Amino acid sequence: MPQTPALNKWLYLFLGLAVAVNFSGLFVPLMNPDATLYATIAKTMVLRNDYVNIYVRGIDWLDKPHFPFWIAAFFFKMFGINTWAYKLSGIVFMLMGAVYTWLFAKSLYNKQVAIWAVLILLTAQHIVLSDNDVRAEPYLTGLIIASVYHFYRSYTKPSFWHLLIACLFAGCAVMTKGIFVLITIGGAIAGHLIITKQWKQLFNLRWLLAAVLIFIFILPEVYCLYVQFDAHPEKLVFGQHNVSGIKFFFWDSQFGRFFNTGPIKGSGDPFFFVHTTLWAFLPWSLLLFAAIYQFIKKGVKNVQSTEWFNICGAMLTFVMFSASKFQLPHYINIVFPFFAIITAQYIFNVKSVKSVKAINITQWIVIALLVMVLIVLHLYYQPEVSIALLFTLVLTLLLTLFILPVRIAGNYWYERMGYRSIITCVVVNLYLNWAFYPDLLKYQAGSEAGMYVNKMKDLKRIPLLQCGDDVNFAMEFYLDRPMLTIPADGSVKLPDNVFMLYAPADVVNAVLNGRKLQILKEFERYAITRLKPSFLNKTTRSGQTTRMELVLVEAVR
Repeated sequence: MPQTPALNKWLYLFLGLAVAVNFSGLFVPLMNPDATLYATIAKTMVLRNDYVNIYVRGIDWLDKPHFPFWIAAFFFKMFGINTWAYKLSGIVFMLMGAVYTWLFAKSLYNKQVAIWAVLILLTAQHIVLSDNDVRAEPYLTGLIIASVYHFYRSYTKPSFWHLLIACLFAGCAVMTKGIFVLITIGGAIAGHLIITKQWKQLFNLRWLLAAVLIFIFILPEVYCLYVQFDAHPEKLVFGQHNVSGIKFFFWDSQFGRFFNTGPIKGSGDPFFFVHTTLWAFLPWSLLLFAAIYQFIKKGVKNVQSTEWFNICGAMLTFVMFSASKFQLPHYINIVFPFFAIITAQYIFNVKSVKSVKAINITQWIVIALLVMVLIVLHLYYQPEVSIALLFTLVLTLLLTLFILPVRIAGNYWYERMGYRSIITCVVVNLYLNWAFYPDLLKYQAGSEAGMYVNKMKDLKRIPLLQCGDDVNFAMEFYLDRPMLTIPADGSVKLPDNVFMLYAPADVVNAVLNGRKLQILKEFERYAITRLKPSFLNKTTRSGQTTRMELVLVEAVR
């Protein structure tokens, strides 16, 4: 494809917009339960100065490996324990993933495919959402594509250093989510070598060396698990003694869940990730489906001259997840770099006028639907939002959608289509991160209560207890003081002196058994990561929330 300096300048401007929109939720409070749980674990590591043991509310915790908590803890040490430091740690790894998507696509195709692959990746809807609600996936997305790129370089231009770096990234990925990530990384490389019948490369001794190096790089995780669990068989974990942390890491954490034989069980739908991708990869998802079909159709006719890294890495993981009993939307994010490259190369290979017209119509429909959903959401939910902000977003959307792409893209149809899609993504997510989520987080009572308590400097030394909210990690993260979680059944003796209690309004009196109290503040609670129409509808919302109270309890006389 021909390119001019003017074209490149606009592309980099849109790249800046794509990067910026991923930072737009940086100061939005963390969401229960996962983001606040992970942030609280990292906070505990920093406060205890203990990076070997993982604790949740003082109890040994065995579910996820250490790496994302180490990174978040490092950012807390650098920038303080706060919302934006935690989110920044995830965003940095996502941007690292974008850099490696660029490098990989440029090596396989050309610079224009590479930059559009990055634009597609950074404006895929669930990538932007994940940079607001940071869990393990932003780290994993960056680590996996980085490892695949360096493995690719290690055999195309044999280099020990590329192999070493690839193994380091692979080891960190394993210490982020588990051993299954090697299926994604290895599947991308091995799949290409098998399909193109490069048997000599496939059975090269470098892969045995890679296995040894990866094992060496995951030894910190193995050591930590041994110290906390295997060396202490008397500990009660998952309701049983003699639980091996190392076995859980290598088997139960991922393959035990896959076969549904581990201590944590689930149920799955084989088509879950098909309809998840349909919305999670917006505004590019329909193009992705077409790209995968065309890639396979053309690839089988030109097997040796086709790169199979991206399709193998993506589809093997996709099929594995679809067959799994554990399915959550954010799992699929880790293959989005592969999806982005597949989609970008497809766009640049479209030649026929008929296909161009079909793509343009498709994207206009997608854009119209996204705008329509946003309008319906706004009218239905009715967040408290600045009229000036709303007017600016609407005006920007209208002007840029219809005027800017035509003026700056000239005769490049894919530029006009791409710019419109990116503009829509930016406006939609600015609305979500600057209007919708800030209002929605008011119903996350835990974080609201935590920040309110922090302002009560005159009650700084008074103990704080909570009950009736077992997943209230938001309050624990935002509090700048200790908090004790107690059951609501009265089995724990309450302090005789003055203390504060945070609990559902309907259980406060039962817990306190008639003790005198003063209501300090009331909050409305809802599980905001499990939105239902009855909550989103402003007219029925009040019936879906739980009233929480923060009370000051008098001393026993």
